[in-house]
Amino acid sequence: MMTIGKATIQRVVDIETFAMPMAIILPQADLAALEPHRDLLAPTHIDFDAQAVLLTVQSHIVQVDGLTILVDTCVGEDKHRPLRPVWHQRTETGYLERLAGLGLKPEDIDMVMCTHLHPDHVGWNTRLSNGRWVPTFPNAKYVMGKAEFEHWNTLARTQLDPPVNQGSFADSVLPIIESQQEQFVDVGDGLAAGLSIIDLEGHTKGQIGLDIDGGTGTRAIICGDAVHTPAQVLFPQWSSAFCLDGGAAAQTRQRLFTCAASEDVVLVPNHLRGDGMRIEAKGSGFMPRFCNC
Repeated sequence: MMTIGKATIQRVVDIETFAMPMAIILPQADLAALEPHRDLLAPTHIDFDAQAVLLTVQSHIVQVDGLTILVDTCVGEDKHRPLRPVWHQRTETGYLERLAGLGLKPEDIDMVMCTHLHPDHVGWNTRLSNGRWVPTFPNAKYVMGKAEFEHWNTLARTQLDPPVNQGSFADSVLPIIESQQEQFVDVGDGLAAGLSIIDLEGHTKGQIGLDIDGGTGTRAIICGDAVHTPAQVLFPQWSSAFCLDGGAAAQTRQRLFTCAASEDVVLVPNHLRGDGMRIEAKGSGFMPRFCNC
């Protein structure tokens, strides 16, 4: 658990270790360039022998002033994802049991925030019940960026095969709209006192993050997939192959790291294997400092 002033942030892990070949996820990356940082990155974040980036698929629970927010809902169960076999038709994953381990039932979640609408960030938005996809969190408002939703909704009207986002828009987003539990937000909107929506454009059209001001001079930013791996702190120009606009994503990372380094903000990337990291300015670049904050 991290404590950020009045707020706490806890992790709910869906997939503990998700390895992706570096050449696939970071096509610009150079393993030799990371070699001087082996002690920092291995074995938790980079498998140098396998030339792979090691990620976690997880949610974050933010609790402050009686409000419970679940940020990003991972892969889910029973979802048809044949392009990614480890995500395909999963059952008995233990995700809700791990949520219960934090003392939370689905009914206890006040808000679900999706930083963006990729399949590994919306899967537990819904669960299968009597052959229908229904909201997993019945009392929650589901917070989505307005620009993000409009982008995928427009695409879904014309792209039928293959389905948008491996079918996740249909099975994990549209049922939320049908149940009228959506809450669309724009950059600058506040979810509550000290909780504001920020722009993380680039990975997707309209990706957002959650800026958490703990009220005691401490801040954290839950930053979705603006950062996949701490290797990108060392080389912010390395964008993921899954970024819609790699140039914009790199600019977002540069801005995010500059802010974090100058204002002592803890960054909480969705796929980071660990609680969070601070960013230290070093020469003309940056260095990650992992923390249990």
